[in-house]
Amino acid sequence: AELRQRLRLVQAARRFSVDQLGLPDNESYASFADIEREFVVWNVVAAPEFSLEPKRWCFPVAGCVSYRGYFSEDAAAKSARRLGNRGFDVLVGGVSAYSTLGKFDDPLLSSMMRWDDVRLVGVLFHELAHQALYVRDDSGFNESFATAVEEFGLERWLVSQGKPEALESYRQRRTLREQMMAYVADARIDLRNIYALGVEAAAKRDRKAARLARLKTDVAELLRRAGQSDAAWLELDLNNARLVSMNVYQGHLPAFRTLLERCEGDLRCFYEEATALSELEKPARDSELDALARSNLADVVGSAHH
Repeated sequence: AELRQRLRLVQAARRFSVDQLGLPDNESYASFADIEREFVVWNVVAAPEFSLEPKRWCFPVAGCVSYRGYFSEDAAAKSARRLGNRGFDVLVGGVSAYSTLGKFDDPLLSSMMRWDDVRLVGVLFHELAHQALYVRDDSGFNESFATAVEEFGLERWLVSQGKPEALESYRQRRTLREQMMAYVADARIDLRNIYALGVEAAAKRDRKAARLARLKTDVAELLRRAGQSDAAWLELDLNNARLVSMNVYQGHLPAFRTLLERCEGDLRCFYEEATALSELEKPARDSELDALARSNLADVVGSAHH
């Protein structure tokens, strides 16, 4: 009965994604698959010890991406160990959902059912956004764009469902996430400066460890002030690979939020503007996104520190 109810929720959200969000109308997430395990794939992310530039893997169709997925957790762990032995910072993370970019009819997976309703609907919008716009060789653009569609879509969805309490709770979590990412952005700037120093590796290693420790403390304090548990955050092994992973999904998000504001919430305008950005060469695209993000990020940093 519970599964049936959640499948009906997905059906309703899928219709909403087409009618209200302009996302692809196809057979994706119209079927259900029980994969009988916690995650569908395990992603490996890697970055050099003194760099925040991710290692990239290249594939047909998807192009070059800043992670590699494995259907076996053991295979992912072995890959991570090999990279670690070569001096990389590494991260292995389980993934509950994916998109084949509209090439196949992606099923709804049992691994997605452990989320609450808001998270489930949000990921549905996120994965469908990848089908609407995808740029080869630019994971940061793709994931931040899809996250922006997810956020905006969830706002509209919760309003349409007449759930003001759920909407307020979602907005509070999103604001907290923005403030966390502002601290991460500050740390990334400091780490880049540390890595550029002309000092011995041991000295860089000490400064890196100190800056990551400060980031962990800053975010833990932020979570405590917000009345949230900091236990999971304090248990995280912070390294370059984890910061890369955070940045892939959130790095350009302030830019896309600004773009949505400029379009006054008109998704057709937003998709057109995002598509225009996607057609630029990567250096020009990154420059435009950085310009869009500056005022947004300044506001968020200010609110985080107060």
